[in-house]
Amino acid sequence: MSNRAVLEVIALDEEDAVAAQTGGADRLELVTDMAADGLTPSRTGFAAIRAAVDIPLRVMLRLTDGFAAGDVDALVGRALDLREAGADEFVLGFLTPDGEPDLVAVERLLAVLDGARWTFHRAIDRAADRDGLRKRLADLPGLDTYLTAGAATGVDDGLATLKAEAARTGEPGYEARILVGGGLRLDHLPELRAAGLDAFHIGGAARPRGWAAPVSADAVRTWREALDA
Repeated sequence: MSNRAVLEVIALDEEDAVAAQTGGADRLELVTDMAADGLTPSRTGFAAIRAAVDIPLRVMLRLTDGFAAGDVDALVGRALDLREAGADEFVLGFLTPDGEPDLVAVERLLAVLDGARWTFHRAIDRAADRDGLRKRLADLPGLDTYLTAGAATGVDDGLATLKAEAARTGEPGYEARILVGGGLRLDHLPELRAAGLDAFHIGGAARPRGWAAPVSADAVRTWREALDA
């Protein structure tokens, strides 16, 4: 079924990954340290998850909390290490202190990602100019997704922006798929689906017992069924 919506779930380890795949996730975002909003996993952590599941994995490239790139040399080293271990999809996104896309950091990473597909993550929700950011990133190799809530504060406040951007799909800067995430709830889905949005990202929603507990396959299945309904 070609119009099946994409469901991406955050996974911290192989237990999460197996539960998410069992529940019907199409893809995983791999991170560590959710206290810092998701940082780059280790090579061994990636390899364990890659061995445990057979769905696509997008690996976070981020070494510190916030949206500054930080130590770009270290990031490049981690990216090379993960590429060597077999990682072939990534998540990244950096802003300068004035809220512009940090193209220097992004392009340095893309040089070693070697054409791999990647998501520009929720840094877009903190950008000084969303439309300007999209247009400046439009021609970067491999960029196929924006993870966004439409607003820094989450989907509740971002619905109008998400719907407006979905309506521009295919325009310059709007070719990449919108992956909705950040305070996303099941009750948002009908309105988002009606607007043509077809990719959704969950973290806490897949963990009814909180981040200290693993992903629940049943919770993921609830989302899968809602999207397939």
